[in-house]
Amino acid sequence: MKINAMFLLGLTTLILITVTIFSTMNMPFGLVFFLVVLGQALLIFTVYKVLKDDYTTDKTFEDFYEDRPDLGRNYR
Repeated sequence: MKINAMFLLGLTTLILITVTIFSTMNMPFGLVFFLVVLGQALLIFTVYKVLKDDYTTDKTFEDFYEDRPDLGRNYR
């Protein structure tokens, strides 16, 4: 199974939110510290996967703001 970047981003977010909740609830320091280190390592790995993702598009800067055509470059 190939792990995509969006799954990693969701997992990283979930772990770092869990750290916030656990530290507020006075959970054991060892557990919170482990989750912090794991979350930071996963964040670095997620950034690497997002930047190295094999994603291509046919969009150009001429398609600038598709939802707001009045902000495009070719607006008259």
